[in-house]
Amino acid sequence: MEEKIIKNFYDDFEEIVREIKKQIVGQDEIIRKVLIGIIAGGNILMEGTPGLGKTVLVKTFSKVLDLPFSRIQFTPDLMPADITGTEIINKNAEGLAFQFEKGPIFSSVVLADEINRATPKTQSALLEAMQEKTVTIGKNTYKLEEPFFVLATENPLEMEGTYSLPEAQLDRFMFKLNIDLPEMEDLFKIIDLTVDQENEPNIEKRATKEKILALKKMAMKVPIAANVKEKAIKIMLSTHPDRSEIQLVKDYVKCGASPRGIQAIVAAAKVRALSEGRFHVSLEDIYEMAIPCLRHRIFLNFKAMADKVDTDRMIKEILKKVK
Repeated sequence: MEEKIIKNFYDDFEEIVREIKKQIVGQDEIIRKVLIGIIAGGNILMEGTPGLGKTVLVKTFSKVLDLPFSRIQFTPDLMPADITGTEIINKNAEGLAFQFEKGPIFSSVVLADEINRATPKTQSALLEAMQEKTVTIGKNTYKLEEPFFVLATENPLEMEGTYSLPEAQLDRFMFKLNIDLPEMEDLFKIIDLTVDQENEPNIEKRATKEKILALKKMAMKVPIAANVKEKAIKIMLSTHPDRSEIQLVKDYVKCGASPRGIQAIVAAAKVRALSEGRFHVSLEDIYEMAIPCLRHRIFLNFKAMADKVDTDRMIKEILKKVK
């Protein structure tokens, strides 16, 4: 029975990856991690300079997974109602009545494009949807349809017109993925794919809403041994200066990861295990998922900025010591 589950999951996972790679070149690892995050039911934040294909990646995923898609372009003048929707007055046979007009948040794949260009007030409109999968307008609460996830792109903070995302919002993202410039050979392929219209790929649907929910249910059944779970907990606790024995953490960390961090690591590790053809979570799964799950949940102090210490270096040091 387990062998059949593993094979079905592996085949479905690889089929989706292959279809995405028709459109997205040179980002194989990012594609796999985005798919892991989607199956695990998490929101994903992708950071990179403009023009690296982040928006195209999200659109391609919505096509291949055949899920309702909406895009919100974040700008400084965007208002919360532009995201959630608003109540409008309608005239009917009985007179005037309020009617709720749904906003773009009512979708399955929500692309929050350049999310860190909007003000904190607008960012707060996403918090409830990202965590509870509900939207509250006035006295009414509306449930969002599953699967629901926010795939957000952001520009590096040093770029013009960006705001820092609030810590509470960052914590609601399962992963933070850094998108880098492709290699030379991949850039050749990108030119052929985008400039030569004859080579335009035909993207086909490879999944459905029901399929994604079934894959998630399958992944959640993957067992995790007590010693592996303990290792994951130690990694999370080691991000806190008052609970860590690592000097680098004591010197440079202002605030460590929340319990959501450990939940994210374990949920993602279960999906990764199945995608690798195993029906158990290994230590390697935990170590592999720790960096994207924790890099946005560790907040550094001013000394770290002055000494040019980043969170990735911090997590690698923690993993080395915990291993």
